[in-house]
Amino acid sequence: MITPRLTLILLLFITAITPGVASEAKFDFNRTTPTNIEQPLPAISIIIDDLGQQLAAGERAVALPGNITYAFLPHTNHAAQLAELAHQQDKEVMIHMPMQAIGEKNLGKGGLTLDMSQQHFLTTLKENLSAIPHISGINNHMGSLLTQHPGHMAWLMAALSERDDLFFVDSRTTEHTIAYQIAAEYEVPRINRNVFLDNIRNEAEISRQFDRLITLAKRNGTAVAIGHPYPETIAFLEQILPRLEQHGVELIKTSGLIKRKQLIEITIPQSMFAEQAINSGAERPQTDGSPQTSIIQ
Repeated sequence: MITPRLTLILLLFITAITPGVASEAKFDFNRTTPTNIEQPLPAISIIIDDLGQQLAAGERAVALPGNITYAFLPHTNHAAQLAELAHQQDKEVMIHMPMQAIGEKNLGKGGLTLDMSQQHFLTTLKENLSAIPHISGINNHMGSLLTQHPGHMAWLMAALSERDDLFFVDSRTTEHTIAYQIAAEYEVPRINRNVFLDNIRNEAEISRQFDRLITLAKRNGTAVAIGHPYPETIAFLEQILPRLEQHGVELIKTSGLIKRKQLIEITIPQSMFAEQAINSGAERPQTDGSPQTSIIQ
């Protein structure tokens, strides 16, 4: 006779071996190849930002293989055209939102600054969001000053929360950013940048940062890198991306990575992960001149 207890055990066993949402939480971060289709590989997302100013460089970047995500500066000469091209190739499109940095740095048209009134801020934000077609999310361009201010970040996240189709990536151009925290308060889908690929523009350093990206993905389940349409970066990615499976990770769109990270956080105890910097020099200097950070999230 099958007792209620035996029935429960059988149901749990069937759930464990049946593909579905629950099975997607089964990660083995130490392996280099998947053991079965129910255990997805650790995942990475690569965002190429600062796009829109140069056509040829942008076209070469968009031609990269795989699920690269592309972030375009609003109101630049070629942004809308390149975003359309990326969308046609089923690539994910973001806005690289200009935000005020520490020091005198030119944000270009559409910059969000501390001296703006709320109305001016939101009007500029709306114009920026309308400037690029097919957007799925935003990340900050510069922003080492603005991302430290809760009021302006609240304006931003409140506006994003009114839409159900946009996520936010904190580029983490300063260790003092609170953008991710405010996004969480407004329940905006969100993730942090973990690695800058090309603060130092040579193949050896880009390769070293790429290795860090892989290590973090295997350690934590997901990791995000930001790079730029530099010839050195694109050449490196052209060579490495076709061989990515050999590294034991999969490249997915940033929106998918956010969902994957949320699933991991819900279903796998945090104690299973080593949430710490790899070494004391983990992060490279930030892109807009602000202090470097060793925070890995």
